[in-house]
Amino acid sequence: MANMGKVVQVIGSTLDAEFSQDKLPDIFNALEVHNPATGQKLVCEVEQHLGRNRIRAVAMSSTDGIVRGTEILDTGKAISVPVGVAALGRILNVLGEPVDGWGPIQTGATYSPIHREAPDFDQLID
Repeated sequence: MANMGKVVQVIGSTLDAEFSQDKLPDIFNALEVHNPATGQKLVCEVEQHLGRNRIRAVAMSSTDGIVRGTEILDTGKAISVPVGVAALGRILNVLGEPVDGWGPIQTGATYSPIHREAPDFDQLID
């Protein structure tokens, strides 16, 4: 079952949301909210637990049009981007989406969360 919450405050590029007590999203989890003004999905990242079943999240694009009471979904995982050979030479936004006009990333590409330990030196591609 999806872990849904409600937006309780929007301040610039940050927003606060309230979830059920036993379903508070983890730090760095990706949240998705449907922006009624643009009709697009807005992705946010949990940065802080505020107490009283609330979290603070940073939006990855504009929050214009997001209002209190809007439903927000905890994806249960971190924002992930393509890594390795499939991403070499490509220009990606913070969500791992290509913005270079070369089309989508290859099917079967490896994805890694944006918050992780750096790879060991011997694991780097030549």
